[in-house]
Amino acid sequence: MTLTRREALILGAAGSAALMLPLPASAAAFDDAVKAFTGGATPKEGGVTLNAPEIAENGNTVPVSVEAKGASEILILAPENPTPKVATFSFGPLSGGASASTRMRLAKTQDVTAIAKMADGSFAMAKTTVKVTIGGCGG
Repeated sequence: MTLTRREALILGAAGSAALMLPLPASAAAFDDAVKAFTGGATPKEGGVTLNAPEIAENGNTVPVSVEAKGASEILILAPENPTPKVATFSFGPLSGGASASTRMRLAKTQDVTAIAKMADGSFAMAKTTVKVTIGGCGG
C-alpha cells in the first residue's frame, strides 16, 4: 500500500485533531482530588460560602467566589471538567480573611464544589449547580 502525499497530510491532520479533543472527566479523578486534599477525611456540609451564577451563558469565563471563616486552604473543583481541580487558595496568619474569587472554565452543566480546610484540621464543603449553555472546555 502506498500513500500519496495528500493522504499522508489528511491522516496527519486527523491524528492531530484527535489529540486536541478534551478527555472525558472521570469520577475517580474527582474523588482522587478530594482524597488528596482532605487526606481521606469526609468534609461536612456548611461552613463555606460558594457564589457562582445559576446560568453561565459561556463556560469559558464563569465567575466564582468562595469564603470560609477560619480556613487555612480552600479547594475549588469542577467534577465534569477534563481536569476537575480548578484552584487551591492558601491563607496565612497575615491574610485579611479567608475569601477568594476567580474565573474558571466549565465544560458543561455541573455541581461546582468548594472544600475548605479549617484551622482545627476539619473540612467543610459547599456545592452549587451552574448551568452552562456553551461549554468552555472544548464542548
